[in-house]
Amino acid sequence: MPNYEKLYKTGSVWRSLLSMAIPALITVLVMIFYNMADMFFIGRLGDTSMVAAVSVVSPVFSLIMGFATMIGIGGSTIIANELGAGNREKARSASSVCFWAAFLIGLALITVLLMIRQPLLSFLGTTRDMRGYASTYLTILSLGTPFLLISTTMANIVRSEGAIRDALFGNIAGTLTNIILDPLFILVFGWGVAGAAAATVIGNAAATFLYLLYMKRKAAVLTVSPAAAMESPAMLFPILALGIPNAVSTILSGFASTFSNRLLSEYGTAAIAAMAAAGKAGMIIAMVMMGICMGVQPLIAYNYGARDHARMREILQKLTLLTLGIGTVSAVLCFALRRALIGMFLRQSEAAALGEVFVPFLVLGAPFMGFYYISTNFLQAAKNAPMATVTSVLRQGIMLIPLLYALHHFFGLTGIAAAHTAADIGAALLSLLIALVQYRKETAGITALP
Repeated sequence: MPNYEKLYKTGSVWRSLLSMAIPALITVLVMIFYNMADMFFIGRLGDTSMVAAVSVVSPVFSLIMGFATMIGIGGSTIIANELGAGNREKARSASSVCFWAAFLIGLALITVLLMIRQPLLSFLGTTRDMRGYASTYLTILSLGTPFLLISTTMANIVRSEGAIRDALFGNIAGTLTNIILDPLFILVFGWGVAGAAAATVIGNAAATFLYLLYMKRKAAVLTVSPAAAMESPAMLFPILALGIPNAVSTILSGFASTFSNRLLSEYGTAAIAAMAAAGKAGMIIAMVMMGICMGVQPLIAYNYGARDHARMREILQKLTLLTLGIGTVSAVLCFALRRALIGMFLRQSEAAALGEVFVPFLVLGAPFMGFYYISTNFLQAAKNAPMATVTSVLRQGIMLIPLLYALHHFFGLTGIAAAHTAADIGAALLSLLIALVQYRKETAGITALP
């Protein structure tokens, strides 16, 4: 019996759930350090403009990760579904399609990002004192786009055949490479934001190499052979359709901060830096919730493909309890440690004090975030791409962006922070309602929407 069948089909639900959730959680925690490393070491230089520049360019990183997540999550869902249905050749073809799509889209994004660099920086809300730093950071990040896409895509599809440890190892190796290089490039060599961007690119290149090595030597089903991709190139369309919800969510999470930064720019660079630092608290919790649910998604998708509704129901129930508990504990810890958290990134007292005020607003909705990500991932596993896309747009798009402007109008600077609380809770409840409707259709035997 293949390893993925032991994991997905025959093991106890709690054991299967934790065997996928714990490595995913470790991956996310490592990714949090990875995400925070650039800003942390840049913050050691004591230049608020550099910190703000990294924050302003972060939506572009979210855009790149959005494409990677779209291919990786869409591909892992298709692969797990096909394995559950016993279609190994289709799963093999899907894995190759994912790799080559990530590579080609990465090449295209290099050209696009460099061509629109200056107008993009203006749109992102750069101020005069940070523009040079932001341009340097964006340029280097753009050149490394193929590695960023491939490493994230491969991490997801490797996990889809049950190779949890290999996916975790590649992720940790890439992240540790980045974290080790950050202080060397930023502080020792004095490269500043250029060093931060270079470390990010090299870390992702290292992870890409390790995943390719896994594909060549250990993969049970997966491949990067061009011939396998050419067997079913049209498979790219359902892969992208199922991955769009995660891509939209990732991209909007970045560009929502752009709208926030444009409002915050009225209050100066210190306000942008304060929200960037405080936003790390909300980011930590959101990434933990998203990582756990994405890690478990192949388990849900496999049992959906196998039509084992009883096991799928048990998985969803226990996943809900797990995320509710972790979300609550994470929120309490971020609130209690907010001064230390802000102090990691900001030394200027005015900006640091403002960041501490923002933190409670950004973590208040944390206990509910599991509902949001479970709902979206369940809808994807059920191949209901349209409604999964709707739920993915709810939090950072449909709800947050209008709330930013509305609450800023009525409450000023505090309203910008409060908008995140309202969007988190509202999106979680609405997405849960949509998922419950889909679940009842599934258990009643009604076919999911295409």
